[in-house]
This record gives sequence, C-alpha cells and structure tokens, in this order.
Amino acid sequence: MITFTLNGRRVSVDVEADTPLLWVIRDTLGLMGTKYGCGIAQCGACTVHMDGQPVRACAAPVSTAAGRELTTIEGLSPDNSHPLQRAWTELDVPQCGYCQSGQIMSAAALLSRSPRPSDAEIDNAMRGNLCRCGTYPRIRAAIKLAAQIQ
Repeated sequence: MITFTLNGRRVSVDVEADTPLLWVIRDTLGLMGTKYGCGIAQCGACTVHMDGQPVRACAAPVSTAAGRELTTIEGLSPDNSHPLQRAWTELDVPQCGYCQSGQIMSAAALLSRSPRPSDAEIDNAMRGNLCRCGTYPRIRAAIKLAAQIQ
C-alpha cells in the first residue's frame, strides 16, 4: 500500500510501486482532469503538484508520492474560483482544452512562488507545457490577469 494526501484527502492505493502516478490518479482514483499527453514528461498535460511543486505524473512512479501532498486540477479549487480558473474563463483561453489542466497547474506553481511574474518568468515556467492549438498569448494574458486578481 502506498499512502499519500490527494486534494486534501488521505488515500491509500494497492498498486505496483513503479506504476506511473498518472494512471493511479486516473484509473485507480478516478480523477480525470489530469491528462495523458506524451508519456515521456515533455508536453505537460499531466502536470500535478507534489508538495507544491509541478510534477509530470506520467513519468513519476507512484512510490514518489508516498507520504506527500498531491494536488490535481480537481483540488485546485472546489468551485473553479481559483484566480487562474477565473482568468482562464474570463479570457476564453482554451481552444480544444486538452492541455489546459496541465497549463493551469504549471501556472499555479509559478504564481505561488512569484505572485507578480514577469514575461520572462512566465515563459520560463510555461515553456515545457505544449498547446497544439497555440493559445500561448491567451495563456500568458490569463496568468497576468490571475496575478492581478489573486
């Protein structure tokens, strides 16, 4: 059994220690907001927070979560009131939306360490999150708006 806190709730899972965290979150625990994109930690669709830091869940074995605090997009805010979620909605950021939970989780980690990020800080924090639809200008604008309303 591997035990950790997920979105504020203590959970225990009986899976192989090397099972990717993404599959535990989605298949074992039933939270579908975290997406599978590439499977090699390059696209960012699977980004979650582990002890407040962004982690690519597709490449992290569940054993790394033991005793730690994890947050998925579902745990960011119970009612979508997080400043990033509000900004994403206000600026109509998503096009297809597939990558957006990973984008928001990376942006949330950025804002927690840099509440008023510069363009360079945004670019650096978000460069590993790919968007096939090319909504990067709206993503940057939403991060800036969230920084103002948080």
